[in-house]
Amino acid sequence: MSRSILNGYTGSDPDRSELNPLFARPGEAHDLPKFRLPASEALPETAYQVVHDEAMLDGNARMNLATFVSTWMDDHAGRLYLEAADKNMIDKDEYPRTAEIEARCWTMLADLWHAPQPRRAIGTSTIGSSEACMLGGLALKRRWRNARRAAGKPADRPNLVMSSAVQVCWEKFCNYWDVEPRLVPISEDHKVLDGYRLEDYVDENTIGVVAIMGVTYTGMYEPVAKIAQALDAIQERTGLDVPIHVDAASGGMIAPFVQADLEWDFRINRVASISTSGHKYGLVYPGVGWVVWREESALPEELIFEVSYLGGQMPTFALNFSRPGAQVLLQYYMFLRLGFDGYRRVQSNSRDVARYLAGEIAQMGPFELWNDGSDIPVFAWRLRADHTDRWNLYDLSDRLRMKGWLVPAYPMPDNLADLTVQRIVVRNGLSRDLADALLEDMRAEVTYLDRLGGPLPHVEGRPAAFHH
Repeated sequence: MSRSILNGYTGSDPDRSELNPLFARPGEAHDLPKFRLPASEALPETAYQVVHDEAMLDGNARMNLATFVSTWMDDHAGRLYLEAADKNMIDKDEYPRTAEIEARCWTMLADLWHAPQPRRAIGTSTIGSSEACMLGGLALKRRWRNARRAAGKPADRPNLVMSSAVQVCWEKFCNYWDVEPRLVPISEDHKVLDGYRLEDYVDENTIGVVAIMGVTYTGMYEPVAKIAQALDAIQERTGLDVPIHVDAASGGMIAPFVQADLEWDFRINRVASISTSGHKYGLVYPGVGWVVWREESALPEELIFEVSYLGGQMPTFALNFSRPGAQVLLQYYMFLRLGFDGYRRVQSNSRDVARYLAGEIAQMGPFELWNDGSDIPVFAWRLRADHTDRWNLYDLSDRLRMKGWLVPAYPMPDNLADLTVQRIVVRNGLSRDLADALLEDMRAEVTYLDRLGGPLPHVEGRPAAFHH
């Protein structure tokens, strides 16, 4: 039977988007090209429906348990977002009130993170925590270079010490700015960078050490105080004064509220700068991060540009130029909306759900927890070695995806690359009821997999690294 007989259907062209007759208008084309500009206009309703229908295929963001990024804000935030969509954060002289609000936000963070004098600290907003890390690293490199040159020493071989489990942005930083990455491997005995044998990696060319508050792979905190103590001991023996940048992409907006007594921030003198993500546990839609230096002297003056606003001067330091200002206003909205107590309640609830999920998954039988969500609301687990040879965590991930859940499986970093784990990120919006729905689906899929009569076939080329 020819295609033309089937209601006139002649097959689809992969290079064109077909328009549903229900929303195509008389006189309009019945399909639109995908990879070149259409020859003529379409009605806004038509263009909207085409884009809407494609984006709908991305799935339900609330069920994405792989991402750290906020997937929900309230209606008032949505209104504010639309009202501020035209603001360009780099134009501080044109949008002086937005620039003022940006300064208020990072000053609030400096206070939250116990800067000695928050009003004398310095910071900036960024597109996200990756840019914030880049700026923190750049300041470390420039301070180190200036000190070396002032002492008449060569400054052509900088290195940065960090865990092998760092987020990929630090590898990018080292690549882009010609810094040698010195990766301290994690292990079963040392699951995070904890100061163990740090002296083997630090030398006179070390621009700094990165400590992570919420490792991407597992959600665990690196003990900043212990790392600082190890660096103190190194300085006593060698005279090397090595600063710390704390990558607190997630933990910077968790620890102050649910682990208030934990010393990880500017209470530790060796911490020169801290970065965080406003669009993760800062509870803002994607597009904002923050970096704060303990005091102005921690940020070399030559990296700061001054712009005029309100008859005065505003310092600016960023890699991006034109970028959204709306998310900065959304961050300020969330600070005002929740305050300290509100953030404490939201983050505590997320951590409670994470620990509940971790406990239930640990009791299922096939799994062994790597951590339990007690740091940030993130935890990972492995498949017990003696449980089965018929399926693995990639198979479970695929089965859960069929139910709409995105629960990634991936190998751990070097030295543990043979170990595969699965991870859940609990964000605001993952309620106890949704957690129970996930557990019900997990139990059903584990039962299905355990009943298989033989091993599942596996496709070669599983991902060799994880950068989410």
